[in-house]
Amino acid sequence: MTLPILYEDGEALVIDKPAGLPVDPPRKGGPSLGHHLGALRFGFQREPVAVHRLDTDTSGCLLLARNPKALARFNRAFEDRAVAKTYLAVLAGHPAGTQGTIELALAKISSAEKGWRMIAAKKGKPAVSHWELVERLGPYSLIRFRPETGRTHQLRVHALKGLGAPLLGDPIYGAGPAAGARRTMLHAESLAVTRAGKTPITAQAPLPADFRALGVSDG
Repeated sequence: MTLPILYEDGEALVIDKPAGLPVDPPRKGGPSLGHHLGALRFGFQREPVAVHRLDTDTSGCLLLARNPKALARFNRAFEDRAVAKTYLAVLAGHPAGTQGTIELALAKISSAEKGWRMIAAKKGKPAVSHWELVERLGPYSLIRFRPETGRTHQLRVHALKGLGAPLLGDPIYGAGPAAGARRTMLHAESLAVTRAGKTPITAQAPLPADFRALGVSDG
């Protein structure tokens, strides 16, 4: 597997992570991003390190740091909310309205029957997502999310609880695989990181084939 490079300089790489590739090694074993890091050295002494996480099903922009100092700076940028990200999502339904902001705190729960998941909870960690309706796709909707926070499964829970419908294909918060959606239809569309005294890191991931197959158009 060749991982497309969306941005590259001396301290950062942004790759277009394909859906189905875990960032962290799965407990049950199998391939993950770590199997490809050696090929992403491009002559550097160290392998790059993922700065943040994307769910296995999620495709698109993933930032990698090429040295420990860069990793520390990028981690601070995420903590300070100095990273701008957009996501495209196919909603299994239609929202009420065309844009808005979802503020629902999230907490993790687990059970022997269903495993772990995130839920909206007043005592959870704050989570904020801005959204806009991009286009209707028959029974579905294309949503662009701009998350302020980066909680686990944030957009998936905010879609369900904030917009009233899960993401198409979501096996945890929705009905699972559907016609034309063999995965949770979420794509990390763009990423931008400002850097003091340096050119900002900017990257945009092309529209995946499965989004196109559902009728999503470019632009």
